[in-house]
Amino acid sequence: MKLQKLLSLTRKAIDEFQMIQPGDKIAVGISGGKDSLTLLYALSALRRFYPAPFSIEAITVNLGFEGFHLEPIKALCQELDVPYTIVETEIGNIIFKERKEENPCSLCAKMRKGAFNEKAKELGCNKLAYAHHKDDVVETLLMSLILEGRIHTFSPVTYLDRMDLTLIRPLIYVDEADVKGFMNLYHLPIAKNPCPADGFTQREYAKDLIVQLSHEHPGTKERMFTAILNSELPAWKVRVPKKQRTKSVISSVPTT
Repeated sequence: MKLQKLLSLTRKAIDEFQMIQPGDKIAVGISGGKDSLTLLYALSALRRFYPAPFSIEAITVNLGFEGFHLEPIKALCQELDVPYTIVETEIGNIIFKERKEENPCSLCAKMRKGAFNEKAKELGCNKLAYAHHKDDVVETLLMSLILEGRIHTFSPVTYLDRMDLTLIRPLIYVDEADVKGFMNLYHLPIAKNPCPADGFTQREYAKDLIVQLSHEHPGTKERMFTAILNSELPAWKVRVPKKQRTKSVISSVPTT
Protein backbone atom coordinates (compact mmCIF):
# COMPACT_ATOMS: atom_id res chain seq x y z
CA MET A 1 0.00 0.00 0.00
CA LYS A 2 1.33 3.41 -0.98
CA LEU A 3 1.00 6.57 1.09
CA GLN A 4 -1.74 7.91 -1.21
CA LYS A 5 -4.06 5.00 -0.35
CA LEU A 6 -3.22 5.13 3.35
CA LEU A 7 -4.08 8.82 3.52
CA SER A 8 -7.27 8.33 1.54
CA LEU A 9 -8.55 5.66 3.94
CA THR A 10 -7.40 7.60 7.00
CA ARG A 11 -9.04 10.77 5.71
CA LYS A 12 -12.27 8.85 5.10
CA ALA A 13 -12.46 7.68 8.73
CA ILE A 14 -11.54 11.10 10.12
CA ASP A 15 -14.15 12.87 7.98
CA GLU A 16 -16.97 10.36 8.50
CA PHE A 17 -16.63 10.33 12.27
CA GLN A 18 -15.44 13.96 12.68
CA MET A 19 -12.32 12.84 14.55
CA ILE A 20 -10.31 16.06 14.21
CA GLN A 21 -11.26 19.67 14.88
CA PRO A 22 -9.15 22.84 14.38
CA GLY A 23 -6.44 23.27 16.99
CA ASP A 24 -6.41 19.67 18.19
CA LYS A 25 -3.17 18.38 19.70
CA ILE A 26 -3.14 14.62 19.27
CA ALA A 27 -1.03 12.15 21.23
CA VAL A 28 -0.18 9.19 19.00
CA GLY A 29 0.48 5.98 20.91
CA ILE A 30 3.64 4.34 19.55
CA SER A 31 4.07 0.71 20.61
CA GLY A 32 6.86 0.15 18.10
CA GLY A 33 4.76 -2.18 15.96
CA LYS A 34 3.70 -1.80 12.34
CA ASP A 35 0.23 -0.45 13.17
CA SER A 36 1.31 2.46 15.35
CA LEU A 37 4.14 3.48 13.01
CA THR A 38 1.73 3.42 10.05
CA LEU A 39 -0.64 5.68 12.00
CA LEU A 40 2.26 8.01 12.82
CA TYR A 41 3.14 8.23 9.14
CA ALA A 42 -0.49 8.91 8.17
CA LEU A 43 -1.17 11.67 10.70
CA SER A 44 2.23 13.23 10.08
CA ALA A 45 1.50 13.55 6.36
CA LEU A 46 -2.12 14.56 6.90
CA ARG A 47 -1.00 17.61 8.92
CA ARG A 48 0.25 19.21 5.72
CA PHE A 49 -3.09 19.54 3.97
CA TYR A 50 -6.02 18.72 6.27
CA PRO A 51 -8.46 21.69 6.41
CA ALA A 52 -8.62 21.60 10.21
CA PRO A 53 -5.09 22.44 11.46
CA PHE A 54 -3.79 20.06 14.13
CA SER A 55 -0.52 18.95 15.69
CA ILE A 56 0.73 15.59 16.96
CA GLU A 57 2.97 14.23 19.70
CA ALA A 58 4.36 10.68 19.55
CA ILE A 59 4.47 8.85 22.89
CA THR A 60 5.88 5.42 23.75
CA VAL A 61 5.23 3.81 27.13
CA ASN A 62 8.30 1.66 27.74
CA LEU A 63 7.29 -1.33 29.87
CA GLY A 64 10.88 -1.97 30.93
CA PHE A 65 11.59 -5.17 29.00
CA GLU A 66 15.15 -5.77 27.91
CA GLY A 67 15.79 -5.71 24.17
CA PHE A 68 13.24 -3.00 23.36
CA HIS A 69 15.29 -0.65 21.18
CA LEU A 70 13.71 2.69 20.35
CA GLU A 71 16.57 4.53 18.62
CA PRO A 72 15.24 3.85 15.08
CA ILE A 73 11.83 5.17 16.11
CA LYS A 74 13.45 8.31 17.51
CA ALA A 75 15.14 8.78 14.14
CA LEU A 76 11.85 8.31 12.26
CA CYS A 77 10.09 10.89 14.44
CA GLN A 78 12.91 13.33 13.80
CA GLU A 79 12.62 12.67 10.06
CA LEU A 80 8.86 13.28 10.18
CA ASP A 81 9.30 16.35 12.41
CA VAL A 82 7.18 14.87 15.20
CA PRO A 83 8.06 15.46 18.89
CA TYR A 84 8.73 12.10 20.56
CA THR A 85 8.47 11.24 24.26
CA ILE A 86 9.37 7.95 25.94
CA VAL A 87 7.67 7.22 29.27
CA GLU A 88 9.89 4.90 31.28
CA THR A 89 8.02 2.46 33.55
CA GLU A 90 8.43 -0.80 35.47
CA ILE A 91 5.10 -2.21 34.28
CA GLY A 92 6.66 -5.38 32.87
CA ASN A 93 8.51 -6.11 36.10
CA ILE A 94 5.42 -5.47 38.23
CA ILE A 95 3.17 -7.75 36.18
CA PHE A 96 5.49 -10.66 35.41
CA LYS A 97 7.92 -10.72 38.34
CA GLU A 98 6.23 -9.10 41.32
CA ARG A 99 2.57 -10.03 40.77
CA LYS A 100 3.21 -13.00 38.45
CA GLU A 101 -0.12 -12.48 36.73
CA GLU A 102 -1.60 -15.56 35.03
CA ASN A 103 -3.62 -13.35 32.69
CA PRO A 104 -1.36 -10.29 32.35
CA CYS A 105 -2.84 -8.53 29.32
CA SER A 106 -5.77 -6.77 31.01
CA LEU A 107 -3.74 -5.26 33.85
CA CYS A 108 -0.88 -4.37 31.52
CA ALA A 109 -3.24 -2.55 29.15
CA LYS A 110 -4.81 -0.63 32.05
CA MET A 111 -1.44 0.47 33.44
CA ARG A 112 -0.04 1.28 30.00
CA LYS A 113 -3.06 3.38 29.06
CA GLY A 114 -2.90 5.20 32.39
CA ALA A 115 0.74 6.17 31.83
CA PHE A 116 0.01 7.20 28.24
CA ASN A 117 -3.00 9.32 29.19
CA GLU A 118 -1.14 11.12 31.96
CA LYS A 119 1.77 11.99 29.67
CA ALA A 120 -0.63 13.17 26.96
CA LYS A 121 -2.31 15.53 29.42
CA GLU A 122 1.07 16.74 30.65
CA LEU A 123 2.05 17.58 27.07
CA GLY A 124 -1.15 19.57 26.55
CA CYS A 125 -2.90 17.08 24.25
CA ASN A 126 -6.68 16.98 24.06
CA LYS A 127 -6.92 13.85 21.92
CA LEU A 128 -5.36 10.40 21.76
CA ALA A 129 -4.91 8.31 18.62
CA TYR A 130 -4.79 4.51 18.68
CA ALA A 131 -3.74 2.43 15.68
CA HIS A 132 -6.59 -0.10 15.65
CA HIS A 133 -7.34 -1.15 12.06
CA LYS A 134 -10.25 -2.91 10.34
CA ASP A 135 -9.10 -6.38 11.40
CA ASP A 136 -8.99 -5.24 15.03
CA VAL A 137 -12.58 -3.97 14.77
CA VAL A 138 -13.84 -7.33 13.48
CA GLU A 139 -11.73 -9.40 15.90
CA THR A 140 -13.10 -7.43 18.85
CA LEU A 141 -16.66 -8.07 17.70
CA LEU A 142 -15.96 -11.81 17.44
CA MET A 143 -14.30 -11.90 20.87
CA SER A 144 -17.28 -10.11 22.42
CA LEU A 145 -19.71 -12.59 20.90
CA ILE A 146 -17.74 -15.68 21.92
CA LEU A 147 -16.42 -14.63 25.32
CA GLU A 148 -18.97 -12.10 26.60
CA GLY A 149 -22.22 -12.96 24.82
CA ARG A 150 -22.79 -9.45 23.52
CA ILE A 151 -22.61 -7.52 20.27
CA HIS A 152 -19.85 -5.01 20.86
CA THR A 153 -16.66 -3.58 19.41
CA PHE A 154 -14.67 -0.44 20.18
CA SER A 155 -15.84 2.93 18.90
CA PRO A 156 -14.26 5.12 16.22
CA VAL A 157 -14.39 8.02 18.71
CA THR A 158 -14.59 7.71 22.51
CA TYR A 159 -14.72 10.49 25.07
CA LEU A 160 -12.83 9.65 28.26
CA ASP A 161 -14.64 11.84 30.77
CA ARG A 162 -12.37 11.08 33.73
CA MET A 163 -9.35 12.40 31.82
CA ASP A 164 -11.20 14.89 29.60
CA LEU A 165 -9.55 13.32 26.55
CA THR A 166 -11.05 12.12 23.28
CA LEU A 167 -9.76 8.87 21.80
CA ILE A 168 -9.80 8.47 18.01
CA ARG A 169 -9.01 5.48 15.79
CA PRO A 170 -8.16 6.82 12.29
CA LEU A 171 -7.14 3.44 10.77
CA ILE A 172 -10.50 1.67 11.08
CA TYR A 173 -10.88 1.47 7.27
CA VAL A 174 -7.38 0.08 6.73
CA ASP A 175 -6.87 -3.70 6.38
CA GLU A 176 -4.02 -5.28 8.31
CA ALA A 177 -2.70 -6.73 5.04
CA ASP A 178 -2.34 -3.18 3.71
CA VAL A 179 -0.53 -2.12 6.89
CA LYS A 180 1.94 -4.94 6.31
CA GLY A 181 2.38 -3.80 2.72
CA PHE A 182 2.99 -0.23 3.84
CA MET A 183 5.51 -1.40 6.42
CA ASN A 184 7.49 -3.28 3.79
CA LEU A 185 7.27 -0.57 1.13
CA TYR A 186 8.39 2.25 3.44
CA HIS A 187 10.78 0.16 5.56
CA LEU A 188 9.24 1.10 8.90
CA PRO A 189 11.69 0.65 11.81
CA ILE A 190 9.73 -1.92 13.80
CA ALA A 191 10.71 -2.36 17.45
CA LYS A 192 9.91 -5.99 18.26
CA ASN A 193 7.69 -6.50 21.29
CA PRO A 194 9.66 -8.49 23.90
CA CYS A 195 6.58 -9.18 26.08
CA PRO A 196 6.45 -12.86 27.20
CA ALA A 197 2.70 -12.99 26.48
CA ASP A 198 2.99 -11.69 22.92
CA GLY A 199 1.24 -14.01 20.46
CA PHE A 200 -0.63 -16.01 23.12
CA THR A 201 -3.76 -13.90 23.58
CA GLN A 202 -7.48 -14.21 22.98
CA ARG A 203 -7.07 -11.73 20.13
CA GLU A 204 -4.67 -14.11 18.38
CA TYR A 205 -7.34 -16.81 18.71
CA ALA A 206 -9.96 -14.52 17.15
CA LYS A 207 -7.54 -13.54 14.38
CA ASP A 208 -6.88 -17.18 13.50
CA LEU A 209 -10.60 -17.97 13.58
CA ILE A 210 -11.42 -15.17 11.13
CA VAL A 211 -8.67 -16.43 8.80
CA GLN A 212 -10.26 -19.88 8.89
CA LEU A 213 -13.77 -18.51 8.32
CA SER A 214 -12.55 -16.34 5.44
CA HIS A 215 -10.89 -19.36 3.85
CA GLU A 216 -14.10 -21.39 4.06
CA HIS A 217 -16.39 -18.44 3.25
CA PRO A 218 -14.51 -15.79 1.25
CA GLY A 219 -15.51 -12.25 2.17
CA THR A 220 -16.39 -13.06 5.79
CA LYS A 221 -14.31 -10.25 7.29
CA GLU A 222 -15.72 -7.61 4.94
CA ARG A 223 -19.30 -8.73 5.61
CA MET A 224 -18.70 -8.59 9.37
CA PHE A 225 -17.27 -5.09 9.06
CA THR A 226 -20.22 -3.98 6.91
CA ALA A 227 -22.57 -5.38 9.56
CA ILE A 228 -20.85 -3.18 12.15
CA LEU A 229 -21.18 -0.08 9.93
CA ASN A 230 -24.88 -0.84 9.43
CA SER A 231 -25.53 -1.82 13.04
CA GLU A 232 -27.38 -0.02 15.80
CA LEU A 233 -24.19 0.42 17.82
CA PRO A 234 -24.48 4.10 18.88
CA ALA A 235 -20.91 5.17 18.11
CA TRP A 236 -21.09 3.70 14.61
CA LYS A 237 -24.39 5.40 13.67
CA VAL A 238 -22.96 8.91 13.66
CA ARG A 239 -21.20 8.81 10.31
CA VAL A 240 -21.48 12.17 8.56
CA PRO A 241 -22.90 12.05 4.99
CA LYS A 242 -20.30 12.82 2.34
CA LYS A 243 -21.96 16.05 1.22
CA GLN A 244 -21.74 17.44 4.75
CA ARG A 245 -18.06 16.67 5.30
CA THR A 246 -15.13 19.07 4.98
CA LYS A 247 -14.25 19.59 1.32
CA SER A 248 -11.67 16.98 0.35
CA VAL A 249 -8.23 17.99 -0.85
CA ILE A 250 -6.91 14.44 -1.01
CA SER A 251 -5.80 15.03 -4.60
CA SER A 252 -2.98 17.19 -3.24
CA VAL A 253 -1.42 14.27 -1.35
CA PRO A 254 1.99 13.14 -2.64
CA THR A 255 1.77 9.94 -4.64
CA THR A 256 5.12 8.52 -3.50
